[in-house]
Amino acid sequence: MATKLGNITFYADDPPRLAEFWADVFGYPTIEWDEPLKSELLASGLTEEDLAARAVVEDPDGAGPRLFFHHASEPKAGRNRLHLDISSTPGRRPTRDEIDAEKDRLLALGASVVRLVDQNWGPWPEYYYQLRDPEGNEFCLQ
Repeated sequence: MATKLGNITFYADDPPRLAEFWADVFGYPTIEWDEPLKSELLASGLTEEDLAARAVVEDPDGAGPRLFFHHASEPKAGRNRLHLDISSTPGRRPTRDEIDAEKDRLLALGASVVRLVDQNWGPWPEYYYQLRDPEGNEFCLQ
């Protein structure tokens, strides 16, 4: 039996804020700790602080990944060992103008540019941006 990806988990200094950024990137709603879920969580022994230390964003259609945000115990140090590659135009190769336009949208949401990669990898052209989310997690926009 094959397994299935459950969550992509981010450790964050401010889980709700980082969840909001990634929800905006993918066009997902954030999952709120609404009733009756909030009361159930609090009744199980969790506190308001526990709820504030986590956040979830999820594709309402169930097609994309679920993103889970958990409060980090220490600041991020060094480079990610894993990163996300974000497609500017899902299902087809984007133009440079489309990548640039999506980069501008992500910058307005709070991302920052690390570098632009414009080169060939063997016979294949590469044009993408290495970016950081508001907490410094690297990702690529292609």
